[in-house]
Amino acid sequence: MYLQPLTRPRRLTAGDRVVVVAPSGPMPKDRLDAGCEILRDWGLDVVVASHVTDQHEKFDYLAGADEHRAADLQEAWCDPSVAAVLCARGGYGAQRMMDLLDWSAMAAAEPKVFAGFSDITALHEAFANCLGVATLHGPMVASTAFIDDVAGTAEHFRQTLFEPESVMTLTSPTAQTIARGDPSMVSEDGTVSGVTIGGCISMLAAELATPTGRPNISGGILLLEDVDEDTYRLDRYITHMLRTGWLDGVAAVVLGSWHNCGALDEVVLDRFGDLGVPVVSELGFGHGEGTLTVPLGIPATLDTKTSTLTLDTPALA
Repeated sequence: MYLQPLTRPRRLTAGDRVVVVAPSGPMPKDRLDAGCEILRDWGLDVVVASHVTDQHEKFDYLAGADEHRAADLQEAWCDPSVAAVLCARGGYGAQRMMDLLDWSAMAAAEPKVFAGFSDITALHEAFANCLGVATLHGPMVASTAFIDDVAGTAEHFRQTLFEPESVMTLTSPTAQTIARGDPSMVSEDGTVSGVTIGGCISMLAAELATPTGRPNISGGILLLEDVDEDTYRLDRYITHMLRTGWLDGVAAVVLGSWHNCGALDEVVLDRFGDLGVPVVSELGFGHGEGTLTVPLGIPATLDTKTSTLTLDTPALA
């Protein structure tokens, strides 16, 4: 398997209808309302799915029953009047409702924007594997970073949705190349190309060997981030990925934020060392105070000299 670029949904325009869903955990209504108001200020017709404010009767970490969360997502995706499906928050729960989705029906629907991160990583993988659609690893509607536009989080997301040509080069003030890579795998100008894939490392590891996960990511530029993980856990995830062969042929690794995590750079250099791939750290996406929106399933070029990731095409058509 060699990763191929995925189908890009169309960009948004004023007046487009977007549906907010909650595939994972619940969120305070005031934060949901605040996030939706920002979307409305952008000229979007915002609809909150029926069960977004529900809470599971047994497990308070879930936004309602599995079948209701799945129904909200599928209904929004299959509705031809909807241009984007945006996640309210992460947490946990996406995997619980994955097998309740009718992937055949969703594959027959017109591709549209899908955005979120953290636990939503499982859905990013499923959308790539089952639908062939590029998605956005970006802020969630009820998150503090989005509502307060921390470090330009909301504005970068808005530009990606409406003006994707304006945000094709991704980097951050702290981005740095921590491994140049084997010369046989990097061009003379210090660049390497591939298709973007990734998200929350714990969720990527949890998706291995599932019906919606991919068996290999050869040719991929792997983007990794997470939160609240000890060093040994990060080591375990990467080691598991290596032993399954999932990382065979990966082109490069790009690291985002690692809030309250262990010594990730050291683990990555140790575990990825034998692969000889370039590694760029602190690119500014993920669970940090602010987050860049990064498209998944898009051809891109990683420049190890400037520590930048440049999309070969805009995130949205």
